[in-house]
Amino acid sequence: MLNILGKRYLFFAISLAMIIPGLIVMAIFGLPLSIDFKGGSLLEVEFASKTLPAPAEVVALYNDLGITDAQVTTTGNNTLLVRSSFIDDDVRAKVVQEMNSRFNDTVTVLRFDSVGPTIGKEVAGRATLAVSIAALAVIIYITWAFRGVHNAFRYGVCAIIAMIHDVLVVISLVSIGGVLFGWQVDALFLTALLSVIGFSVQDKVVVFDRIRENSQIYRKLDFEKLANHSIVQTLQRSINTQLMTVEYMLLAIALFGGITLREFAIILLVGLFMGTYSSIFIAAPSLVIWESGEWRNWFKRGAKPASA
Repeated sequence: MLNILGKRYLFFAISLAMIIPGLIVMAIFGLPLSIDFKGGSLLEVEFASKTLPAPAEVVALYNDLGITDAQVTTTGNNTLLVRSSFIDDDVRAKVVQEMNSRFNDTVTVLRFDSVGPTIGKEVAGRATLAVSIAALAVIIYITWAFRGVHNAFRYGVCAIIAMIHDVLVVISLVSIGGVLFGWQVDALFLTALLSVIGFSVQDKVVVFDRIRENSQIYRKLDFEKLANHSIVQTLQRSINTQLMTVEYMLLAIALFGGITLREFAIILLVGLFMGTYSSIFIAAPSLVIWESGEWRNWFKRGAKPASA
């Protein structure tokens, strides 16, 4: 039988290797927040001639109107996307009028979103509050659902620890993506992150439930061996339902779904994979360490992990 839990510290090290680089990038460059969270305006325009001006020309146009922080990108649909500080409808109309005259073309506004800094902070605050309440509710629910086993609340806490691990991996990914590819934390990112959180908790409940069932059958078995046996039993299900269905679908969207869906699909692809990964390699090992009291030996000189 596979001895997955025997290599738990190796898997912890792998997780840290995935998380720490992104956190370092985030500490240096900051989280790439979109206008949804920090406030600002997003203007997407289409030119009738299908000939786009150079980004530097558009930036110069914004500068002439007193907007000095415009960022211009082109999309796969041959449109121009301009992010800037907050502008209202009047300024937006001046921008479009200036584009028409300066580039001698007819500009059509496809999208205009403008969010004030106060609203952006409010959205971020509510999202944080919602996730915190959800995490507390998960601990309470799992503690109640697993009330028949010893220290049931530990199952809930370990599920949340693994969920935080998945969130950190996603944030690390987006931080690096923000520097390399211009990714941004927007409302679509929040949707992907909440989907990852929901799947992550659900997958951990499946693994923990198998541990709970086996604990009634193999009463005299050492807890680590019991947990390892339970993980192996759920491994095939995880591979079949996660890798063979969801991941392939998301991979197809990331490759062929177009530039507007690519970032969302990649975040979901990585996040859902990590949801399965952490169920096996983070949640269950954390529970074993807590149940065995192994953590008490971490800071003792010469002490060795129970079965590493």
